[in-house]
Amino acid sequence: MGLQLSYAEASATGPREENQDALRLVTPAPALAASKGYLFAIADGVSQCADGGLAARSTLQALALDYYATPQTWGVAQALERLLLAQNRWLQANGGGQPLLTTVSALVMRGRRFTLAHVGDCRVYRWHADRLQRVSEDHVWDQPGMQHVLKRALGLDQHLVLDFLDGELQLDESFVLLSDGVWAVLGDTAIAAILRDQPDLESAAQTLVNAAHLAGSQDNASALLVRVDALGETNIGDALIHLQQWPLPPALKPGQLFEGWQVEAILGQSQQSLLYRVRDIQQQPWLLKTLPGHLHDDHLAGQALLSEEWFLKRVAGRHFPEVHSVSQRQHLYYVMREYSGSTLAELLDRAGPLPLVQWQELAERLLRAVGMLHRRQILHRDIKPENLLLGDDGELRLLDFGLAYCPGLSEDQPSALPGTPSYIAPEAFRGDAPTPRQDLYAAGVTLFYLLTGHYPYGEIEAFQRPRFGVPVSASRYRPDLPQWLAQSLERAVAVDPQQRFETAEEWLLLLEQGERTSLNVRPRPLLEREPLKVWRTLALGSLLVNLVVLYWVFHG
Repeated sequence: MGLQLSYAEASATGPREENQDALRLVTPAPALAASKGYLFAIADGVSQCADGGLAARSTLQALALDYYATPQTWGVAQALERLLLAQNRWLQANGGGQPLLTTVSALVMRGRRFTLAHVGDCRVYRWHADRLQRVSEDHVWDQPGMQHVLKRALGLDQHLVLDFLDGELQLDESFVLLSDGVWAVLGDTAIAAILRDQPDLESAAQTLVNAAHLAGSQDNASALLVRVDALGETNIGDALIHLQQWPLPPALKPGQLFEGWQVEAILGQSQQSLLYRVRDIQQQPWLLKTLPGHLHDDHLAGQALLSEEWFLKRVAGRHFPEVHSVSQRQHLYYVMREYSGSTLAELLDRAGPLPLVQWQELAERLLRAVGMLHRRQILHRDIKPENLLLGDDGELRLLDFGLAYCPGLSEDQPSALPGTPSYIAPEAFRGDAPTPRQDLYAAGVTLFYLLTGHYPYGEIEAFQRPRFGVPVSASRYRPDLPQWLAQSLERAVAVDPQQRFETAEEWLLLLEQGERTSLNVRPRPLLEREPLKVWRTLALGSLLVNLVVLYWVFHG
């Protein structure tokens, strides 16, 4: 379930001629809310400037329209800062020689975290368990008689300095955004009393505004309240924030209880990861994945681990391992469900190449999983038989997202070549950026290998820079393979990515329709399919011709 919020707003002009306060609430569709969050903002235009109301309204309009158009790669604070710096320049350029000034407090709530950008003298409070905590600073001069004179505001200086605050949300807490027309006359004690007496947000917001004017406020009065009704899922950006806070787990031993998990055994250890079998309080088996001790200061390794968890949460479904939503985690790890079964590599070792009917069924299930990944903008980059688990429950699951890639979020080392060499697409060896067609190439090699026990271009060793010629047809090893299936595999592993299937769905449709579909693949001449046989035949024929000629020369 995603982040669930309740909210209310109220604003009143009071004795002023014009309301120069502005409020904005943006609650986008769930997918956009999950990636960019919910935006709540308050602005208070400075009445002594050219048009304070315009400054306040235009600032919140720019935020509301432009924040959700910023790149996914920008963090919340980065996006807010860039937009407000641009708005600061616009205000300075459009005042007609007079300043256009406004204060602004912008709050973004996403997943389990919040980010606050603030400048000026609006105030932001957190209200939780009958406790009021101010989380913003008033940017005013401290000298007597100047407490209402701003020293920082949007449009005031060429170089805008914003305050930022980032933190974790708490269930049932409220954020209270107030203009100075409210807090300056009521004070924190009266504000807390109103919030305590008015649990309904609409009533609380309206009461704060009305009480301010009844108490003698001569300014516009505005209030915006937001309550956290349910926490959302952790976003990858949110998770990475914890990297500096979370240490690696200590060395765990069988029988040990660790953060509510009963440690049963160490299942695997490599230079890059450490895997334990653990059980929850219901004695259900899970796998706890963390880093080995020598990587305790390796920020990139920690980032990769949390990215792996985030990818698996994003693609939750029958084709992938279930990830446990660990809520009270204090160390760097994640937990996924353990499934009994065999990898397709183990199946191949035990029984040899797969029967055609079973192979085609698994091929279709693999392509559905890959298609689901790609629709969520995730590339697996290590599809191979060892990472495909056929569970005892009959499901085929794609494992090991340690090399997974999301365009715009993931970043490789310049010299990195992720994957297993025999399954890496030719263009990746040239340094091309990751694409879905490279995953489809790996799926093609995987299916070729499961069907034949061979690789279409031969086995490629680590650190080898291979030359790709013409792939061997799978029908050489499997005479029972229909020609249309052999051609589909040739297309999947074509050297030129443009000749491969464009999407997993395109290939899946072909497999489902079978021989009724006419492949747009030209029949390959015998010289391409069996070059060695052709040249041997030609050489033998040439030798026979020469022998005949010699016979006639000496015996003619």
